[in-house]
Amino acid sequence: MFKDLYKRRFEIFLTAQLSVLFGSLFFPHDFFEYTLLPILYLITIAAGILMISKRKKLMYFFIGLFVVAAFIFGSSMIARTENTENILIRLTIYFVFHIIVTWNIIQQVWKAKRVTRNVIIGLMSGYISLGFLAFFLFMSIELTHPGAFIGPLLETTDFALQSESILYYAYITLLTIGYGEIVPAIPIAQKAAILVGLVGQFYLVIITAVVVEKYIRHSAGE
Repeated sequence: MFKDLYKRRFEIFLTAQLSVLFGSLFFPHDFFEYTLLPILYLITIAAGILMISKRKKLMYFFIGLFVVAAFIFGSSMIARTENTENILIRLTIYFVFHIIVTWNIIQQVWKAKRVTRNVIIGLMSGYISLGFLAFFLFMSIELTHPGAFIGPLLETTDFALQSESILYYAYITLLTIGYGEIVPAIPIAQKAAILVGLVGQFYLVIITAVVVEKYIRHSAGE
């Protein structure tokens, strides 16, 4: 059974990511934000454990991370409190988790000899993970430097709505769309936005290009 799950590791992780991103489209806001979302984050960490299960030390680290997240944060795992210190601890856990998982996804995709369905899904998961990394980075900056990001979408005292807006801004920046509803207002936020845009472009022009080149080469050889 575990071998079958491992073969579908990219699909499971991608499904968890998409559930976190778009689950609010299908469930009432309060139920999703305060009840379902913490569970989805735990599922994402569990999927990450599966992703790196062949690397024992990392797997044990992730299991510890999962236990800590489940035990300490419980149903308020995704920072729905006013305590900035607790929020930063949670963001740090998620940030570390996504850095490790994203790096491992990129390695697995890069080293793949043939471009299979799994590789394509892994490529998608890696890009979505970059958006989560951007979100955790931007949220940390906003919490430690209030007003680092400004715009009409952030003119609210509801932390849940603020975090949703920062998540939106993270992906808009990663995709280099830049609608302008949110803008970085201080140098550290501006540098972070530049970094996210560069990383997103590097991923597309290097990692994606390598996968496409492998696919073309193998297709031509068949």
